[in-house]
Amino acid sequence: MPLVQFNRRLPILERMFPEFSDITENMMTEDLLNRENWMPSINVKEHKNDFQIEVAAPGFTKKDFEVSISDDVLTISAESKQEKEEKEENYSRREFFHNSFTRTFTLPKSIDLKKNIKAKYDNGILSIHLEKMEAAKSIEKKKMIEIS
Repeated sequence: MPLVQFNRRLPILERMFPEFSDITENMMTEDLLNRENWMPSINVKEHKNDFQIEVAAPGFTKKDFEVSISDDVLTISAESKQEKEEKEENYSRREFFHNSFTRTFTLPKSIDLKKNIKAKYDNGILSIHLEKMEAAKSIEKKKMIEIS
């Protein structure tokens, strides 16, 4: 039995389908509230000359991240462990916090892996800058067709 009980919003469904009662209870307590299932939000921006990937990962430090490229696959991972302890006259409290994630992206052939790839972490946002090859920069992505 979980420490926190949820109010069941649709008790009629539980009476109709009692076999699903335990499944929904476990889903509500384990999957939705489990920090291990957390994934950061990511923006991918394509410009004429480059790509920019932004990862919203507050609470981490620059040292928590590992960014690598292998076989045209960009891997972004982070792991943070924190421990907090409070002691006062009548009580003590100790909390542990562990958070991690890994995201992978298959890079397009237009990325120039020989150029300097930059990564910066500032105010909870990890930004990765990937330049395109010169040939890819000149290719027009959109061609307008005149309607007669």
